[in-house]
Amino acid sequence: MSRNDAMKTILKRSLQASRNDLLWKLEGLSERDLRLPQTPTGFNLLGAVKHMANVEVGYFGETFGRSWPHPEELVSPDQIATDPQADWYATSAESAEHINGLYRRVWTFADETIDRLDLEAQGTVPHWPEERPTVTLQQIMVHVIVDLTRHLGQVDIVREGIDGQVGLNPKISNIPDEVDWDAYLASLRALAEDSGSRSDTT
Repeated sequence: MSRNDAMKTILKRSLQASRNDLLWKLEGLSERDLRLPQTPTGFNLLGAVKHMANVEVGYFGETFGRSWPHPEELVSPDQIATDPQADWYATSAESAEHINGLYRRVWTFADETIDRLDLEAQGTVPHWPEERPTVTLQQIMVHVIVDLTRHLGQVDIVREGIDGQVGLNPKISNIPDEVDWDAYLASLRALAEDSGSRSDTT
């Protein structure tokens, strides 16, 4: 295996792991909980999946001269022009099952691009500034992984707020066992209050 092939394998594995974790974080919740806005700017769990489906189609499709075969399933530029947040929520006609299924099909589409091209293969991102529209597949893979993991972190926090579910992935919690969380939170609050009182007196 060449060095570039090895790097592509690493990037592809990281991408897929984060995709899997994103959908796992939505498991077991009602349609209402998946759609309910959780921040002042409307962040919601199902919207994060819809957003990433559109992101991956764009970066692994149009950037490298490939078109998604069912454009009616995606948020169009005209829709974005009318509603800049159109890719961040599911409509009343889009169920969680539909959005999750779409994202899984997008994985296959995106992976076809990844498998066909070398990491140095060049593409063009139409909506990026004119001075840097040309990119390589490696750049795009890293860009999408960064975007996905950022939103996955948001999803982590939102899901914990809904029902207390935490964990890195279905197999590894990455959370210490036998912790008195109430006591731990109390100690953090005490540290914050102490720091705040000391800063007020300086």
